[in-house]
Amino acid sequence: MSPVGAALVLVLEVYWFVLLLHVIFSWVPRPPEPLVPFVLGVRRLVEPVVAPVRKVLPPLRLGGIALDLSIIVVFIGVRILINIIRGIGL
Repeated sequence: MSPVGAALVLVLEVYWFVLLLHVIFSWVPRPPEPLVPFVLGVRRLVEPVVAPVRKVLPPLRLGGIALDLSIIVVFIGVRILINIIRGIGL
């Protein structure tokens, strides 16, 4: 794999973990005060990517809760991109 491909894979892998952090933070209604800037930073990295997907695929209503499927689509999309980059040996 070329250095560019390795860098792209690294960025996508880090972003995958940022997505995971976003999901974990979404379960915490009020994070501890010292974590608030970190939580907001994660949200700022994730929302620009997830928002367009959410427009096409709105949250699934399950009674009193809503399941956001857009984050799952982005998770899968990032993993597919990583596999494509590794597969073509970019």
